[in-house]
Amino acid sequence: MAFGWIDEQAQARRRAGLVRTLRPRPADSPLLDLASNDYLGLARHPEITEAAAAAARTWGGGATGSRLVTGTTELHGELERELAGFCGFESALVFSSGYAANLAAVTALAPHGSLVVSDAGNHASLIDGCRLARGTTQVVAHADPDAVRKALSTHRGPAVAVSDTVFSVDGDAAPLAGLAAACRAFGAGIVVDDAHGLGVLGDGGRGAPQAAGLAGDPDVVVTVTLSKSLGSQGGAVLGPAPVIDHLVNAARTFIFDTGLAPAAAGAALAALRLLRREPERAERARAVATALHSRLTAEGLEAVRPDAAVVSVRAPSPERAVRWAADCREAGLAVGCFRPPSVPDGISRLRLTARADLTDAQIEHAVRVISATR
Repeated sequence: MAFGWIDEQAQARRRAGLVRTLRPRPADSPLLDLASNDYLGLARHPEITEAAAAAARTWGGGATGSRLVTGTTELHGELERELAGFCGFESALVFSSGYAANLAAVTALAPHGSLVVSDAGNHASLIDGCRLARGTTQVVAHADPDAVRKALSTHRGPAVAVSDTVFSVDGDAAPLAGLAAACRAFGAGIVVDDAHGLGVLGDGGRGAPQAAGLAGDPDVVVTVTLSKSLGSQGGAVLGPAPVIDHLVNAARTFIFDTGLAPAAAGAALAALRLLRREPERAERARAVATALHSRLTAEGLEAVRPDAAVVSVRAPSPERAVRWAADCREAGLAVGCFRPPSVPDGISRLRLTARADLTDAQIEHAVRVISATR
């Protein structure tokens, strides 16, 4: 049979405890949410949802075409200008997803003859960008600027180092200053994915590159997602204007993809403006993450100290992680469950996401549930 091999792979997944299933959630879930990436609690904020509805009423339900045909509205341009200004970059380009933004940045900035140095802990979208790039990719040890420096020292020609700013599995931050120094010693570019830093790190949530003093530098390109702290959907690439112009002309996920829906652009723009007014949301998200970590470790659980808003709790096996997450759900708490191949080190985890709108009582309740169900 044409697809008979699928049955064999399905059986292998079942034996390894790695079967994944969709679980549609209701509009009004009774669960306390520590699983989503809604770090600032904006996805259901009335200003954000009204902005999405207003954009749909004004511009329609969809973008109607690719960005270079009919898919760019005045709203997209407004979002790009304000996003670039907020994060401290010269220019920005909005994509239909953060995944598409990462594919664009890596593939368009790694031509034939170039070297891409990729952190071993990078997100799948960066990894896929490296796979699709025409340059040569070298994977180096996680969060190790010396490994980046060594890889770059062996290459002559264009080069770029690619890394998350905050890694999505354990929530640890990349050593951006060390990474930049290693790249600059060899004239290499820096491409970092700030999906988990925007809205949480930096001055008022302006992101990890701004916190590291790299925002706006001519050799730095940053990708972000609009679907986490900004409570919407989509992604963007930020950087020098010549780089953004190059992406408009060379990035296939920009040229051939339908533009971001106006409702999502409107929601992201409203969230960005709200964050400008309420910068304390970023500090609160970090404080919630710290509180979760300290309380979980006090209960004897193995949790990784968070550098942003992700708190990782180690599980003994994939099967136990799945059971643990299911038991939490039955007790009214939604948590993430990361297992191979989503985790590069093969260690299964519960993944908790801190939200700025969580109360101290909710934090205590979450810790009690996680501890009781371990």
